[in-house]
Amino acid sequence: MAAGILVFGESDQGKIRKATLEALSQARVLAPTLSGPVTAILLGPGSAAAAAQAAGADRAMSCEAPALANYSGEPYLAAVLAAVSEVKPAGIFFSGSTVGKDLAPRVATKLGVACVSDCTGLAVADGVLEATRPVYAGKAIATVRSKSTPFVATLRPNVFPVTAAPPPSKVDALAFDPPAPKTTVKAVHRAATARAELTQAQVIVSGGRGMKGPEHYKLLEELADEVGAAVGASRAAVDAGWRPHADQVGQTGKTVSPTLYIACGISGAIQHLAGMSSSKIIVAINKDPQAPIFQIANYGIVGDLFEIVPALRDEIRRRRNG
Repeated sequence: MAAGILVFGESDQGKIRKATLEALSQARVLAPTLSGPVTAILLGPGSAAAAAQAAGADRAMSCEAPALANYSGEPYLAAVLAAVSEVKPAGIFFSGSTVGKDLAPRVATKLGVACVSDCTGLAVADGVLEATRPVYAGKAIATVRSKSTPFVATLRPNVFPVTAAPPPSKVDALAFDPPAPKTTVKAVHRAATARAELTQAQVIVSGGRGMKGPEHYKLLEELADEVGAAVGASRAAVDAGWRPHADQVGQTGKTVSPTLYIACGISGAIQHLAGMSSSKIIVAINKDPQAPIFQIANYGIVGDLFEIVPALRDEIRRRRNG
């Protein structure tokens, strides 16, 4: 009988990701109602050390096979299915990262169940897992209950709180021999930046068409450096070639939920709002007082961003330096 929750964990340079801790915290809240433990599974060389950091898990599993060094759908799918076969969970949680969004539907398809993506709320009703998630670009919230088991879901990062919990007492090795993949990831090249990855950032400074050109993003980068923020962009800015696609926030880019989102020169097209409307605090800077972004902003500044952003940067710098 299916019971408990399996959480697919991710790590970065040996440290477990915050989004994984969020999923574990939520699983710990729900697992008692599902009459089972919370199990974390991490993959790749060094994953055992990261799995030992899986606070909130009753049990942790890892597989350090060299074939799992870089994410690839085929071997990772086989590994997760091996864990599912052993654990027999009622629910399987993934973080809404690039890896999670790719792997979760693969797992659901192989298991013949539904995959509920971008969840912003999870609960157990009548002994069955159900999720809430934005639909119609965030204009409505749907409650989804799957008729199949296990319940496969991706959780939007920075939405679920991380609660203090003990780590697992030990990490078990997953008895698994990765199959020979049809494709192989030879290397992963990281962008040279000290800023947080966009979906993990607590503060994001984004620019849109109002930036007028790629050279003006230096203003946003300077402001971001003062507040420890990541830099994002609207689809219009990315399509114009001003910023790389990795910086795009929106329905066809990344979905973010930072504590603070500063939108500079972004009109607020529905495509963009779908990717950032769940931010805790939204500050909009736009010279058009009728810009749609002001309808969801907590604070709005009507004016020229080329005057406001430098003034904001300088004031923050002055206060930081006393």
